[in-house]
This record gives sequence, C-alpha cells and structure tokens, in this order.
Amino acid sequence: MTSVPATIEQLVDLLDLERLEEDLYRGTHPADSTLTRVFGGQVAAQALMAASHSVPEDRPVHSLHVYFLLGGDPSVPIIYDVERIRDGGSFSTRRVSARQHGKVIFYMTASFHRREDGYEHQNAIPEVPPVESTPVLSEVLEFVDPRAAEHWRAEWSALEVRYVGDNRAADDPARGLAPSIQRLWLRAAGDLPDDPVLNACVLTYISDLTLLGSSLVVHGLTVGSPRIQPASLDHAVWFHRPVRADQWMLYDQVSPSAIGARGFATANIFAEDGALVASVAQEGLIRPIEPRPQA
Repeated sequence: MTSVPATIEQLVDLLDLERLEEDLYRGTHPADSTLTRVFGGQVAAQALMAASHSVPEDRPVHSLHVYFLLGGDPSVPIIYDVERIRDGGSFSTRRVSARQHGKVIFYMTASFHRREDGYEHQNAIPEVPPVESTPVLSEVLEFVDPRAAEHWRAEWSALEVRYVGDNRAADDPARGLAPSIQRLWLRAAGDLPDDPVLNACVLTYISDLTLLGSSLVVHGLTVGSPRIQPASLDHAVWFHRPVRADQWMLYDQVSPSAIGARGFATANIFAEDGALVASVAQEGLIRPIEPRPQA
C-alpha cells in the first residue's frame, strides 16, 4: 500500500520541502492517509524538487533516473541530500539520496540543460477519443476489480484520470501492436502555479502512477490485485518540452516484456494539443503470490 495526497493542495504542499541547510532538505507525507508505504512517485518528485533548488532557473531538468531501494515509511520524514556532481557550460548533473531510519531508501541522478535551439521532431499523438468522451478510470475499474476502484477513489482524488483503452478488451484498435497496451488521459485535479519546476515535479509524481499496471493488462490483473506483490524498482523520465501538469495529457503506455516476476514498460506523454512533452520507462516487481491456475 502507499501513502498519497487526497487533494492537489496537499500534493503542492508535499513538494514544498523544508530546507535544513544547503543542499539538505526534509520532505513530509500526507497527514490523513492510512496506508503503510510511501508512493514512489512522491519520493521521485520531492527528490527532483530538492535537486532543482541547486540549479539555475535557465537550466530545466531534461532527464532523471531513479532506483527505489527500500519501501518508504510514511510515519517519519524523508531527508534528501543533494550532491552537485557537475556544472558545465550547458549541463548540470545532480545526485540525490533519500534517507530514513539511517538508511538510503532511494537514489536519483538528474540532468539539467541550458535552453538552446536545435533540430526538432517528435512522434505523432495516437488517434484516441477526446477527453470528454472517455469514462472516469474508477468507473472502469469497477468492472475489473471493485477493490481497486474503491482504493482509487479513496486515495487518488488529487488527480483526474480517464480511461482511453487497453488490449484487455476488444475496443482498442492498436491491441495487436504490442503485448500489453494501456492509454489514459490524466491531469492534476486543480490549478497549479505557473512554475516550470513545480509542473515538472507533478509530472514526475504522475508518471509513476499507472505505468507498472500496464504490464499486467494482458494478464487481466491490476496493481491492486491480491494475486501479485507489486513494487517499482527503477524509473526514468525524459522531459522533451514544457509541460502543464494541470492540463490534460495522454499517457500512452506499452509493456513489451514481463519475465522473472518483473514487468517492463515505456510510455510517451502528450499534451492535449499533440506536443510530446515527456517519455518514461520503468521496471517493476509483479511477483505472483499464488500459483497460476493449471490449464
């Protein structure tokens, strides 16, 4: 289980870290969650915020790579220690360790790039139904796993998520292009300040939300299923273009492989106008905890 904010205001508060001294920060957790493990996207977003404080404003983040080492304890704060690895003429590199109970629970390396002009191209946004014609995700989950739907409504109200399609059902015309596909419209459930760093951090938070679940689609399971033990192992985000995390984004997720109790997934994140704003990759644990039925 995880510990998550119930409103967008709580999410923004989570990213307002307490500065202890230079390059050392303390992050808190939602006060009213009853869950037992810190959501990995929260740790990644807080770590990115800590790293961003050490970088000039004209160098936005262009990539981050993280490893989740231990489950976070939501009963105590997390300490973020930023290491300034390099500041070059165009790029800055930071490494962040997150600690609890005297142990490192998480590592992140992030790279920041001074804005400059260059060649440009991108993938086209897939042809999908518009936001207003797609159902709320919790309504779809009711048909797959009522417990997952109840959990979603109780813990993820800081976000708006709508189901576009997957290849669990026959209504996705792209279902034959990859072993496991899942598409969602999503955004923060409320207005965010016009702050590029905050919006990048919220996007980082959102990016860990459903990606591991895409590796379970063709197996007819969700991350909340009692039949599996799920956990994010590593996670990477590449930021291509400026993003507003409070505006609708298409999360186009594909899982090309699952093996050895691990699921691997990649995704493109598009703004509603078609701009490719980020790409994401993740490997996670999807360990079966009961024998598979015999054929």
